[in-house]
Amino acid sequence: MSKRTATRSQAAEGAVGPRQPCPCGSGKRYKNCHGTARGAGDVIVTRPFEGLAAEGDLVALREFVPSATAKLPLRDGADVTVASVLPMAAAAVKRSDEEAFVGLQVQTRSGDLSRDLARAVEWVREAEAGESLPVVGPDTPQPDATRLQDLIDPDAELDVELHEDFSWWLPEGTEPTGEIKLSLERANAAIMPTARLSTARSAYWVDTGEKAHLRWVRPEPEEKLLAACARLSARGELALDDDSRFAGSFRAHGVLVPVWDLDRDKHPREWDEPAAALGERLTEALQSLESTPLDATERRSRDGLRGRQVTLR
Repeated sequence: MSKRTATRSQAAEGAVGPRQPCPCGSGKRYKNCHGTARGAGDVIVTRPFEGLAAEGDLVALREFVPSATAKLPLRDGADVTVASVLPMAAAAVKRSDEEAFVGLQVQTRSGDLSRDLARAVEWVREAEAGESLPVVGPDTPQPDATRLQDLIDPDAELDVELHEDFSWWLPEGTEPTGEIKLSLERANAAIMPTARLSTARSAYWVDTGEKAHLRWVRPEPEEKLLAACARLSARGELALDDDSRFAGSFRAHGVLVPVWDLDRDKHPREWDEPAAALGERLTEALQSLESTPLDATERRSRDGLRGRQVTLR
């Protein structure tokens, strides 16, 4: 291989195609987001919450949990709550009762969601009651390199509280009006029943109306996790039980999220024990990879799993 060809191959490795989703999480195609001349100078951080024990839950609240809140474990003890989504998809809100919130399901203006969230935290701490920050942008205070990893305890997990609706947007006893009322009604109408499993970190049961799913945000490197899943699949041990099946996986913010189809007639709590058992099998399979590589059957299984990408609805 010539030097020129090798250089071209190295440049292409890991590159994002113009029609692929932008790694920043905006939902736009790369060519219309950070692939433009305007956004090309912004470094994209593909795994923004790396190094945090709360990474899995932050990704879940950002990607698919409809209505949830959790106190951020800020190092200085300040009282700020992270939320899945805020009124009008705002980046931050300080309610009239002085409660401070930052949102995860927001429009992104940079390639580093962790930095944007840190800016929103700093903004809301100084905001006046009743103020909101529609989006983190170039004019938002703290335009430095501060990231969420600099502000919170990296070893602290999130104590996620799931809500059946979005009434927590407003202080207790407050009646919504105007745009907030309309936004609240639309959000409540679109909510999907969701439960967080107690036996598996960052694992969520979700009822989409047609099916129930388990969506489990995993911290392991993608190829290693796929290999472990392939080992279990080759043994017929990748399902939670006879009333479930592995559906596929999707990538989100640098981590892989395996998905299982579940029996809708079962209560979410009935999946706690099967998920715990599956977690133990995955741990064993991950450990076994250190000494025993995949055999031919397991490699074929891995290739099949790699091609099973799912779309959230």
